[in-house]
Amino acid sequence: MAPPQGQMRPGRQLAVLGAIFVVLYLLVFFAGGASGSFKDRLEPRLGLDLIGGTRVTLEATNSVDGKPPTADNLEEARQIIESRVNAFGVAEAEVVTEGNRNIVISLPGENRDLTDVGSAAELRFRKVLKAADGSGAVAAPPAAEPSPSGSPAPSGSANPTPSGSGAPQATASPSGGQGGMAPASPSATPAPSASASAAPSASASTEPVPASIEEQRKAVEQKVGAAAWQAASGLQGPADLTADPSLAEKLKPFGTLSPQEVAVLPAPMQFNVPTIGCAQLDKRPPASISDPKQQVVSCEDGVSKYLLDQAKVLGTDVSDADAVLDQTNAWVVSLDFTGKGQGNWTALTREAFNNEGGACDATALGQDGKCRVAVVLDNEIVSSPEIQGVLTGNSQITGNFTQKDASTLAGQLRYGALPVTFEQQEAQNVTATLGASHLRAGLLAAGIGMLLVIIYAFFYYRLLGSVIFLSLILSALLVFGALVVLGRQIGFTLTLAGIAGMIVSLGVAADSFVIYFERLKDEIREGRSPRSAVPRAWIRARRTIISANAITLLSAVVLYVVSVGTVKGFAFALGLATVLDLVVVFLFRHPIMTMFARTRAFLSPRVSGLGRALPARTQQTQPRNPRAKEA
Repeated sequence: MAPPQGQMRPGRQLAVLGAIFVVLYLLVFFAGGASGSFKDRLEPRLGLDLIGGTRVTLEATNSVDGKPPTADNLEEARQIIESRVNAFGVAEAEVVTEGNRNIVISLPGENRDLTDVGSAAELRFRKVLKAADGSGAVAAPPAAEPSPSGSPAPSGSANPTPSGSGAPQATASPSGGQGGMAPASPSATPAPSASASAAPSASASTEPVPASIEEQRKAVEQKVGAAAWQAASGLQGPADLTADPSLAEKLKPFGTLSPQEVAVLPAPMQFNVPTIGCAQLDKRPPASISDPKQQVVSCEDGVSKYLLDQAKVLGTDVSDADAVLDQTNAWVVSLDFTGKGQGNWTALTREAFNNEGGACDATALGQDGKCRVAVVLDNEIVSSPEIQGVLTGNSQITGNFTQKDASTLAGQLRYGALPVTFEQQEAQNVTATLGASHLRAGLLAAGIGMLLVIIYAFFYYRLLGSVIFLSLILSALLVFGALVVLGRQIGFTLTLAGIAGMIVSLGVAADSFVIYFERLKDEIREGRSPRSAVPRAWIRARRTIISANAITLLSAVVLYVVSVGTVKGFAFALGLATVLDLVVVFLFRHPIMTMFARTRAFLSPRVSGLGRALPARTQQTQPRNPRAKEA
């Protein structure tokens, strides 16, 4: 049974709704993060597809077993990448995981080069043991073997590539003044001598080879042929192809190998076979030389191939890195080591300065006859300076860095190496013009949807259509204010998918109107007056409305939990609009209907929109006694 009409006080519900509006828009205009003009404060946080920007998709790879990374490693990588992106001074960047392999980076409002943010940034400091020509020519002409003193070109003539992965010169600035790291000349590409027969130390081959790598090596052996593999395996140093033309022919198939195939070869074979060049070595998959316990091969400037010792100082030994200007007004990367890292760094520089055990042969020495230490970032050598003293303080990586290059490299070193290696799968730049076009299209679609609902409401329900119109306006204002506040407080970004969710919510709101109004008509057809039919129709329709909205809300929650990317925005917007529609249903629609039921217009079939329900009721209530009719 419905409660007595006198117990319904619609003014209270409307007052609560008004209070909600006041609080919400006080937050919009005056809460934390609100700044600028009133127009600026009314702007929600828009996504990349609405205002333009950059989106990059990175896919996690694994060069050993191909299995996807663990959830913990993927989340750690996401946090590191987010820190690197924020180090650019970019606000409102969005870095999210997608599936079990992908990380998606979105920068609304601006286009940026995000090539390096997904690099592993595994820093290794390795002694240069040997150097050879890395051109990969089948028959390289003999070159004069450099003397221990070297014959370097001026450091400014190296023409390094201005990027963190290029080969800028490097020096170290010791805090204690005990020597320094003078730049070695990478322009010298000494040919190997016959005396360079020192094989890699035993420690370089003691690590077991994974079964998957062994299988790939067998596949490469079959590709190059038994004769070529046997000849390469027997080399004790870089081969002189000019002295033995038949050997050049045997080793020629190695020049046709892909970078992925070269990566699985043993380090001595990569270094000793002259037909394996830097063009192949530089394009090896990420993490191909990440094992610090193994000797590896890498290139500098794309022409000099180096055999490098085990890594005795790692990126984890670096506590901080900053891009700064040195005394010559050039950009450098300053390195601060941890306590343990400083000890490792001092020991490495002492070992290189004294060339302990004669580990560095003549081809690898710098201009002063000292060993060089290569700074290796991922698969490439950033620089290979000569050690001119035992360094007990911090150091600098210097060269022809731009501010951007130095900041990128410093950010990579500062936030650590990624636990997972990535390959860039997609990079998309959305212009502001295209974003504005998307925004207009989304708003136009929302406007058309609302207009059609309102036209249908006035055509079918007449006076009741005004209730629908006002309800949709109030819902839109609530949703808009909530979007502005949530964008500032939790970083919610409105995208085209979010606008689509709001458009879908219009259908949910229209369903609740139809349920209520049709229930009201049924009550009037059963013989009740409009005033008494309103509360009874509300009680019967309320459960259905709540159930329908609950199902929509549950669907939005499930979709939000299991989805990724912009689909989350769709689910969030749909759920938010559904919840606020329920607020409007309880605090506006029902009380305003109670107020309308007390007006004369509500009793008119032409005005109220109750249509044939009122005439039917009139016929049912007409007296059957003809005399009473005449009276």
